[in-house]
Amino acid sequence: MMASAPRLNPTSVEDYLAGEQHSKMKHEYVAGKVYAMVGGRYRHNLIASNVLGELHAQLKGKPCRALNSDSKVRVQTGTWTRFYYPDASVVCGKNLKDGVFQDKPTIVAEVLSESTRRTDEGEKLEAYRQIETLSVYMMFEQNGPAAVVYRRSGTEFLCEVYSDPESMIRLPEVGVELRLASVYEEVDFVAESEDL
Repeated sequence: MMASAPRLNPTSVEDYLAGEQHSKMKHEYVAGKVYAMVGGRYRHNLIASNVLGELHAQLKGKPCRALNSDSKVRVQTGTWTRFYYPDASVVCGKNLKDGVFQDKPTIVAEVLSESTRRTDEGEKLEAYRQIETLSVYMMFEQNGPAAVVYRRSGTEFLCEVYSDPESMIRLPEVGVELRLASVYEEVDFVAESEDL
């Protein structure tokens, strides 16, 4: 008689959120499974900080706010729930001020790396597009000044590609413009051979 494989019980949303409150490490949650996040290297963090800094500076005095990678985003459909920690996001809608996640971002930004590219360009792209309030999903390369931007147009998301350092990513949805050269300011593309 063949023994059946042990069945792993999925983690509930409530248990995941409670665990994150006390965890020293961040975890993403995908339909009952919890995945530990690995910290990014210097180049990744510098690009993410530049994006956040530009968004923060240009949103002063406006109703939207830029949030860093410590702010979880919840993606929920009728059949599954996911929690991600994007590198930066912009939230214009009201969330509980003491809430532990955001579920109405207008903009989400990720910095791509070899270890996260497949997830950022596939799973997260599909998930983020399910958020009704999301207008723009931006992905920034680490190995050269380039960005791929998915912008909502009706019921679809149209893809825009930016590779000229003088390119301007216009975000009229929140009244911001990101110059690619500013996103990559002080980034040395030779110093690190491979980033996380």
